[in-house]
Amino acid sequence: MAILEDGILGANGMTTGLLVGIGAAILVPALFPVVATAAKPLVKGAIKLGVTLYEKGNEAVAEVSEVIEDLVAEAKSEMAAAESSVAAAATAVKGGNG
Repeated sequence: MAILEDGILGANGMTTGLLVGIGAAILVPALFPVVATAAKPLVKGAIKLGVTLYEKGNEAVAEVSEVIEDLVAEAKSEMAAAESSVAAAATAVKGGNG
């Protein structure tokens, strides 16, 4: 703690901070191209993964939508068949009593 208090936070704290700031100002532009070059494949891979997941998600949604549309069509068909059989039975009952 003595180094921290005396060196950075003490009387020479401003000097140390100034030196760190100057060092960072010199090193960051020098290291940025190196970091950018190294990070480019990682970023590109992440983008490819994102696009792939997006496309697979769209495919899955389309398949689920198709299954739901088929189920709705089947349910409507069954309801129509049930209504027509009820109507036919009602007509038969009326015709038999009339």
